[in-house]
Amino acid sequence: MDIERLNNTGPDRLAVWVITPKGRDLGLRIKNSVQDSTLFISNTVGQEIAPESNIFGFDMLGLEIKRRFHHFSGHVFIFSTGIAVRLIAPLLKSKMTDPAVVVVDDNGTHVVSLISGHIGGANALTHRIAGILHSRPVITTATDTNGLPAIDVIAKENNFYIETPRNIKRINMAFLTGKAVDIHDPLGLIENELHGIPLVKGFPNGQSLEKIYCSHETEPVSRETIVLRPLVLSVGIGCNRGTKVEDIYDFLALVFREGNLSMHSIKRLATIDLKENEPGLLSLAEKMNLPLEFHTREALNSVTSIETPSPMVEKHVGVKSVSEASAILSAGHGRLIITKKKNKDVTIAVAIEK
Repeated sequence: MDIERLNNTGPDRLAVWVITPKGRDLGLRIKNSVQDSTLFISNTVGQEIAPESNIFGFDMLGLEIKRRFHHFSGHVFIFSTGIAVRLIAPLLKSKMTDPAVVVVDDNGTHVVSLISGHIGGANALTHRIAGILHSRPVITTATDTNGLPAIDVIAKENNFYIETPRNIKRINMAFLTGKAVDIHDPLGLIENELHGIPLVKGFPNGQSLEKIYCSHETEPVSRETIVLRPLVLSVGIGCNRGTKVEDIYDFLALVFREGNLSMHSIKRLATIDLKENEPGLLSLAEKMNLPLEFHTREALNSVTSIETPSPMVEKHVGVKSVSEASAILSAGHGRLIITKKKNKDVTIAVAIEK
């Protein structure tokens, strides 16, 4: 089975593109102010290239942008918006994955948020670049210009996974028009951020078609519902030596499916430190893009809220529990919501943060 890559956020790397002498000066100012940024300068400008300083020359702008576009989380184009639009239009895939694109005019007067203003962070990047260049930021997204919250911004800032991105527009339009929105937020994670928005707590049978469902639990919702998954779950895992990554993942998916939990709410995996070199667990963490925490015997034995201790594990490993104890510890001594489940090779337990 294919292993789903969760919470897939790339590193914050910025590419700055210039094609004129004035643009080169502006680009250098940005590069010197933004850590982990790379400057791309047209060879026609005549700038001496110093690759060791993350400054590179190029001959053909369109080909170079095509090659580099999805390798950076953000791009600053110091040339006209017309050039930018024509070059990047064929490269755009989805507002959920496209990098931020900001355009700066050759005199550095205006900084324009062009693509991925919210989820990609272009609006925030626009303000940052405008501050560096002492320029005027230009933001055109309706929620920002009207001083209203945006559901995709709230999700990004809280590191929620947006399970139904098709409904972002629908919810933000409800915010703009003052339409009441039904909300299901049992952990109280977003309600306080929706200042000025009329909310109804009749979910799932409220009168409004626009609904926000923010939870780690899965249940049937309407097509109009935006589903947000908060990262609040820690998964404790034990396994026999040599267990394949696919077998661990398949059992993990089964446990979550039967427990009505979303795997998009997993924040971290955890196990005993004896498994620090277990290939299946290491591959699972890598493929799912999740941190894997290791706990000592002493730490695991300090957990007093174990529900299903294992005499066999205690005899051979020296701890009463691996999966339950490690889940609880990694959840900050949180509450166990899935007690130990096991098959012939794998044990899994799930805890939720306090």
